[in-house]
Amino acid sequence: MLSYIKRKLSESDGGASSVATVTSSCGGGDSGSAGGTGSSSSSSASISKSGQRSQNADELVRKTSQMSMDDEAIAFGEDALLHELGYKSSTELQETIYDLLRGIRDPEKPCTLEDLNVVYEDGIFVMPPTRSNVSVVRIEFNPTVPHCSLATLIGLCIRVKVERGLPHNIKLDIYIKKGAHQTEEEINKQINDKERIAAAMENPNLRNLVENCIKDEE
Repeated sequence: MLSYIKRKLSESDGGASSVATVTSSCGGGDSGSAGGTGSSSSSSASISKSGQRSQNADELVRKTSQMSMDDEAIAFGEDALLHELGYKSSTELQETIYDLLRGIRDPEKPCTLEDLNVVYEDGIFVMPPTRSNVSVVRIEFNPTVPHCSLATLIGLCIRVKVERGLPHNIKLDIYIKKGAHQTEEEINKQINDKERIAAAMENPNLRNLVENCIKDEE
């Protein structure tokens, strides 16, 4: 890009110099001293304008070079939205969410979901934003057994933990890994239905189970 700018500006400067030379030559000869003076002034003006253009060109090239050397790239689209939320990239958002998930405790075993490989960093996907410009994150989890009776509870824990842990609005789509559970479609509907989620969290016993699983270790 810089070489293209320099070449184009160089061609412009060359054209201006040629005009100045031709003007000077035509002004000499039979026109007399007054004509010669006018031609000289015209030539000087053309050279002056050419010099100004050259200075402007140098300044443009300098600024463009500086932009290309800046550590922070100019963000567009999804990247711009992530920057507004405080993330340098989708990878940083993935890592932030995984840090929230890794400490969730299994409802039955004295292990975390990370220990059991129920949640994993590769199962977090930053998707294209919605039409209303809201970031979308898809979280996939893998129950320990295909008939796990606590899969719905685990999905609910994941949702509550992330929604509480992030300081901004992000649309979460939480899904069981395809083929990992016998009733994955029904569970996926339950853990992505706002009304069902709200009703579940109104149940004191279920709410206590979720709170115990997602609370941070002291």
